[in-house]
Amino acid sequence: MIVVAIIGILAAVALPAYQNYTVKARVSEVILAASSCRSTITDMVQNSPVANVEDILDDSCTITATKMVTSGDADKNGVITVVGNHTNIGGDTSGTANSITLTPMVGATALVGATDGGKTIGGWKCGPAGTNAIPIKYLPGSCQGTY
Repeated sequence: MIVVAIIGILAAVALPAYQNYTVKARVSEVILAASSCRSTITDMVQNSPVANVEDILDDSCTITATKMVTSGDADKNGVITVVGNHTNIGGDTSGTANSITLTPMVGATALVGATDGGKTIGGWKCGPAGTNAIPIKYLPGSCQGTY
């Protein structure tokens, strides 16, 4: 009887942790979908002969839908927003809590498309997107506001 009780308690603790882990793995696929955009934007900014790259960055890449991704695109400052497919990701995600942003960083500040053309992108800051942010508990460790 004691063994059955112990197994029951362990299962009660392990199951929610495992469910969060599987959602994090699916969210990692959402972040991975933005990798081609990151390469494109980095190349455009660093190899630009002019300081103003807003026009070439605005809608410079589009992320096509996959099983875990609904859509994604870049803005005039190179910020990539990826919208996850909340139905397939699962967890507490919903149609209004399913987005992630990746922001190009020039030194310690975010890229400014109007003035940072030709500069080196030192890294990407990844995190939940504004009003439609995916819950932080589902973000992988590499995507919790650091770069």
